Parts: sequence; structure tokens; C-alpha cells
Amino acid sequence: MPTKVYYNSACPVCNAGIKDQRKRMEACGIRDIEWIDVHTHPEAAEEVGSPLEQVRERLHVKAADGRLDVGADAFTRLWSRTPRQRWLAKLLRLPILRQATRLLYNAFARLLYRWNRAQRHW
Repeated sequence: MPTKVYYNSACPVCNAGIKDQRKRMEACGIRDIEWIDVHTHPEAAEEVGSPLEQVRERLHVKAADGRLDVGADAFTRLWSRTPRQRWLAKLLRLPILRQATRLLYNAFARLLYRWNRAQRHW
């Protein structure tokens, strides 16, 4: 089972970030990731056991071993597999930085979600 990344392409910021990350990973030869757009495949949210709106708001990554990471932890998981981003993953896993990163990500994700709803992106 490949790692699965659940993202929302209807959000222009999210879509740009995922396109960039996907390009970086594929350039490094990482091809065992399934990129799932919940905007075009809303039923896929059921695979992570989260409501669709929650998956639209925050990135979800389901690892091959079944572990689910959400938000900042999801990005850290992707970065830890990408050669030129591993240092960032290690840095953000440090205890104080991990908590700060989670708080900042969650606040930004909430604001971005509200903005996208106000713009009627979905």
C-alpha cells in the first residue's frame, strides 16, 4: 500500500503547495505516493475517517503502515522523505518547535479554510 496524501485542490494556496511538494518528491525519484484530491473525489475522506470539511481544511497523509498524520505532522512526514527537506522535518520535530508549528499551521489552516469558503471555492 502506498502512502496516500489527501489534499484540497479547490484551495489555490493548498494546490500550489501540493504541486510544488509533488514535483520535489518526484524529482528525487519518490513515486510510491498516491495524491488524492478530495475536491474531485470527496468520498476519499472516508478513507481517513474524517469529515470531508476537516480534510479540506488540513492536509492528511496516510502512511503505508496505516499511520495517519494531519496538518503540520503531515507535512513533516512528507519532508522527512524528501532529501533536501529532511533537515526541516528534523528541526520541526523538536519538542518546542513541534508544538509551535502545530499551533501556527492550525491557525493558518483555519483562516485559509474560512477565506476559501467566503470565496466559494467549494
